[in-house]
Formats: sequence, structure tokens, C-alpha cells
Amino acid sequence: MPAATASLLGLEKKSLREQAVSALRAAITSGALEPGKHLVETELSDMLQISRGTLREALRQLEQEGLLTAGARGRLSVRHLDAKEIRDIFAVRATLESLAVRTLCEQPNRSAVIKALRAAVNHMKSASRGTLEARIESDLEFHRTLCKLSDNQTLLHSWESLEGSIRMSIMFAGLERAVKNMNVDRHLDIVESIETGDPKAAQLAILEHMDVAAENLVA
Repeated sequence: MPAATASLLGLEKKSLREQAVSALRAAITSGALEPGKHLVETELSDMLQISRGTLREALRQLEQEGLLTAGARGRLSVRHLDAKEIRDIFAVRATLESLAVRTLCEQPNRSAVIKALRAAVNHMKSASRGTLEARIESDLEFHRTLCKLSDNQTLLHSWESLEGSIRMSIMFAGLERAVKNMNVDRHLDIVESIETGDPKAAQLAILEHMDVAAENLVA
């Protein structure tokens, strides 16, 4: 059996939809399911050993996340991004996260915030010695934490709606360039800018972070 499909096999019987979502998401992010690939329900349901109804629920969630796109007659395929879309995604991310860091800088007691963000950075350090999937997840968790700590649910929801597109940008760039964006020191710079309490400095750090990340992906 091809290695590309091995990760899609052998799901447990508990929470099948969630496990299917996780397995398919990992297959897309890793490139086992390539951008532009049309998905055949009968093949996927057999590989995942789940019903087509459960599979459709999982596919619907992945479409909502931005990992899949519907074509003619609703046929789903793995989403393919172009350079403009990636720049647009990171421009929106920069706007959302610059609002988050400004909010964090304005908090009178930032010690708990800094502690949480440094913990997220330490998690990235640990993940850098692990699998690619662990590195991707730790990077996303840092930025998600940044938004969570702002205590702005609308901001967090908006950021999470981009998460699938962020994952797809990794596939556009290729893993080598994508990994460069997971550099721990670059994320530590963001934390230290928040620690100063200067909102302009923190916002500038985020804007530069996103500009560099986007250009690295589309270079």
C-alpha cells in the first residue's frame, strides 16, 4: 500500500468524524493529498473504514476550514492557492494579530500574558526536534494563543476561520520554505515586543513577521 495513504487507515471506533477530520487534515497538510486532487468518496470511506455519511460530515468541515473547494456539481478537491491569495491571507492575519498585540500591550498586568506566550515559544522549541506535523501545530498554537489572550472572541473566530488557508499556504511553498517561518527566535521577538508595553512596537513586530512570512512562502 502506498505510504501516502497509510495515514488514512485504521481509525478507532470512537469519534469517527473527528478522527476522519484529523486524518484528512494531516494528509492534506503533509501533501499525501495534493492540491487540486479530486476526492472520491468511495475510495476515502474505504481507506478510513467509515460510512460515507460520516465521511461527508468530515469533508463538510474541511471545506468550511478552507482546505477543500467545491467544483462542478459540488465535487470536492484539495484547495490550491496562488501567490496573491497567500499575500491576502497574511495581510488579514497581520491585521488581526496586530489588533491582538495592541490589546495585550494595553493590559495593566501583562505578566500572565507573557508567561503564556513564553510557554508557547518553549513548546515550539520542543516541537522543533519532532515531526513536521508537531512543528506546524506548535506554530499555529502560538498565534492562536496570541489571539485568545486578547479576550476578543470575534478576533479569535476570524483568525480560526483562516486556519485552513494558512495550512494550505504551507503546501504551496513546499516544506523547506514553510519550516523557515517556524523559527523560534522570530516568535520570541513578538513576545518581547509585547513585554515592553509599547503597542506601536508590538504591531510593527507582527506586521514585519507576516510580511517576511508571506514573501518567504511565495518567493
